[in-house]
This record gives sequence, structure tokens and C-alpha cells, in this order.
Amino acid sequence: MQLQNTEPNVLKIIAGKLFDSYTLELLENRVITVSEDSGIILDVQPFSSSTHGLNFSDSQIIDLRHLTVLPGFVDTHVHFFLHPYSETSWEDQLTKEHVVERTVRATQHAKRTLMAGFTAVRDLGTEGAGEADIALRKCLSNPGALIPGPRYFCATRAIVSTGSYGPKSVIHVNREGIEGITGAEAADGRDECMKVVRRQVGAGADWIKIYADYRVRSRVINVSSPAGKESICTFTSDELKTMIDTAHRYGVKVAAHATNKDTITELLRHSVDSIEHGYDMASYDPDHTDKSLDEPLRTCSQSRVKWCPTLAAYFTLGQGHGETWEHAVQSFKAALACGMDNIACGGDTGVFAHGENALELVLMNRLGADWRKVLKWATLGGWEGFIGDIIATSGNFESDFESAVSADNIQFVMKGGKVYKRDGRPLL
Repeated sequence: MQLQNTEPNVLKIIAGKLFDSYTLELLENRVITVSEDSGIILDVQPFSSSTHGLNFSDSQIIDLRHLTVLPGFVDTHVHFFLHPYSETSWEDQLTKEHVVERTVRATQHAKRTLMAGFTAVRDLGTEGAGEADIALRKCLSNPGALIPGPRYFCATRAIVSTGSYGPKSVIHVNREGIEGITGAEAADGRDECMKVVRRQVGAGADWIKIYADYRVRSRVINVSSPAGKESICTFTSDELKTMIDTAHRYGVKVAAHATNKDTITELLRHSVDSIEHGYDMASYDPDHTDKSLDEPLRTCSQSRVKWCPTLAAYFTLGQGHGETWEHAVQSFKAALACGMDNIACGGDTGVFAHGENALELVLMNRLGADWRKVLKWATLGGWEGFIGDIIATSGNFESDFESAVSADNIQFVMKGGKVYKRDGRPLL
């Protein structure tokens, strides 16, 4: 096959290996044709290993024969307006960092994320920065983007019940937030729940984020640690149903922060679209002798609901130790044991550093998930289509998965037909 690119505004990517997220195969010697105008992948074809007729001096031919090419990664749970808690606590970020500072940081986070090979993200709440994500999306996503970053799907303020979330004043204990800063928007009762969803959809939210359970009684932790740490359902069944149904009526999907089994069961009954965290989704029972341990995992695995386990956040916060991390490990292993495949990769990035998003993929693989499945979850699990979002790594997935997904080895990044990184260097 001779490759002379005579088509205007068309790029041809020559891939030595191409990972197919549908068949889970590594295909050798493929030509990917991408329109620069539309950003659409027009064709994928095999080519002869012979280099006869290849004009690599042509600027519209990109030689990636020495790399493994694959669709861009998707992180389905980020917070661009947060940075690692090891640097500054969550409460101090909300109450001591101005929204301008937080927005400037968010632009840096967007760039680092894209350079790490993540070409799309879902930001599940600005955590006190209001609707700043809507303006950030405009700067990132339109044809005249002002800053480099991934495709950006956002949820604005997120929704909580009164008294359940922070930040919480130590002086005015009966007030929401501190000096007018709240981590999310409070709503109670069916009417308010309907109104808050309508308001956030009207503001431009791509997704609605609900904190369906949380540590509501956190103020009693100094006198009753178990009660203060317990995550309990924050909304009634009618309130949850109202929010989910209202969002769906507008064609908007719903993500729910949920950790305990009862909350997850309720959300599945109301057809939520994704479960975030879910570390008590199941207990690990490799022999499946106790079916009760698999609930609500079995129900979720047989549905269209995506589970985003956010292993990276719990690993980071507990340094690989602690009760919550152990529960998360048990649930994920139980999911693997029952063959669950409706999984998405989202690390709750922001709890740990943006640009290190691949930690979620690494942990999934360490806990027993086949690397091919992990790549599927990290691509098709969050984004599916023919858009020219393509990355390439110098690593070897088969022999060293962790190195292959590392940001240091992501040598090439294309988003929407535009090259942002080549030969390991940003093109900005």
C-alpha cells in the first residue's frame, strides 16, 4: 500500500500497533485517517509493513510505527477546581482560595490532564466555585478554545440535602456553609428537588450530580465516632426519584455519590445513570456461596448503570490502608468475580494530582482486572464515537501496563483532529 496523502485537510496516522477497544485486540500496522476540519476519524485500514512508497516528509502523515496507538483516555470523575488535599485541605480550598485562584488552577489542571492522554473528562462539581465550570467549558471546548484541555462535561454545583455537606462553621453551627460558601446546592422536598435540577440544567449542566448519601452527623464525631463517620442516605426515595426523573425529562443524565448498599439499591430502582464510589457495593465472595453479599452489585452489573469505583481517591487518602480502602478493594474484586463490565474509570481526580489520572487504571489492574478490560473501561466506558481523540504510548501494555499508561510515556495526543503533543512534547 502506497501512502501519498493527496487529500486536503486530512491527516494519516501510521500506527505500529492499534488497540481496538471493541475487540480488545492489539492490531498491527494500521492507517488511521482523520479529518482536520471535522475532527472525525474517516477510516482505519491495514497497511503493509514495507515502507515502500511512504512519504514521511509529508506534514500530513504522522509516523507512530514505534508506538502503540489507542483512543484517548476518559476520566469520568474529576474536580478541576480542587487540588490535592495533601497540599491544602478541602475546607481551606473552599474558604481561603478565591474563585479566581481556583479557576487559574483549573486551567493548569486541564492542560496536565490532556498531556497525560486524557482527552475527555466529567467534572462532578465545582465544590464551592459555583458555575465557574460553565465558563471554563467555553474556554476549553469551542472551536476557538482559549486554553488546551480535554473535552469537558460538567455538573456545576451538585446537589445535597440541608445540613449534610460542608464546609461547616464551628461558630454558626446551624447555618449552611461558611461566609456564603457552600460545597454544593441544598434542596429539600419534592418541589425544591425539582426546582434545583431545573435551575442547574438551565445554567448549562451536562450532568446532574447528587450526593445521595454522606456523613450527615459529622459534627458528633468527637463524641461518637461511629455515628459521625456513618454514611447515610441524604434524600427520601421520592426526592431521589423526582431529581432523576426531572433530569431525564430534559435529556440530562444523573451521577450519584453513593457508598452504602441501601442507597445504591434505591438509586438503581430509580434508574440513575452512574454510581460514584460505591465502596460497599458488595463484599468479596469468590465462591458466590452467599448471594446476599453480591447485592446490589449483581443488580447493577445487569443494568445499564455505570459504576465508577474511584479506587485512586481511597488509595491516596488511606495510603493503601484503612477500612474504606479495604471495602473498596472487596467490592471491586467482587465485581471482577461476577464478570461486571459496565465500569468506567474515574479516580475522583483532584483528591490527588491532576495529570496522574492513570492511577485509577493502574489500581484496577493491580487488583486483578485484565489490562485489556481496563483500557476498554478507560475509553469506551466513558466516551464512544468516531471523534479523532487519539493517543499513543511508548510503553508495552502486555509486559508493563503501569509504565504504558504513565503520563511520562504518553508520546502523542490528538483531540478532535488537532495534535497537542508529539514526540513527548506539548505543541501549545
